[in-house]
Amino acid sequence: MSLDLTLYDKVLENRVRLQIMSILMANDSYDFNSLKELLDVTDGNLASNLKSLEKEGYITVSKSFIDRKPNTRYSKTDKGQKAFENHLLALEQLIKQQYN
Repeated sequence: MSLDLTLYDKVLENRVRLQIMSILMANDSYDFNSLKELLDVTDGNLASNLKSLEKEGYITVSKSFIDRKPNTRYSKTDKGQKAFENHLLALEQLIKQQYN
């Protein structure tokens, strides 16, 4: 039996990007500081991974001010949701194939 990895997404093989998408799948949106705290990553690491997801069209960014402080929030797009679901399906198929 050959392994079909057509649904596997190279963008989501990065641990931080996969974690970001997992959080956004469970929440409507999440802000930068909360993501940083939850994932325990540096500003630069988080920013570069968010930029990669935004570039792929997997997330959207909205900027606002709360009590005169900037607030950046991220949300998944339909494309990002589909890519995440397909990636999980590919991983499930890979695991199942290892046990058959």
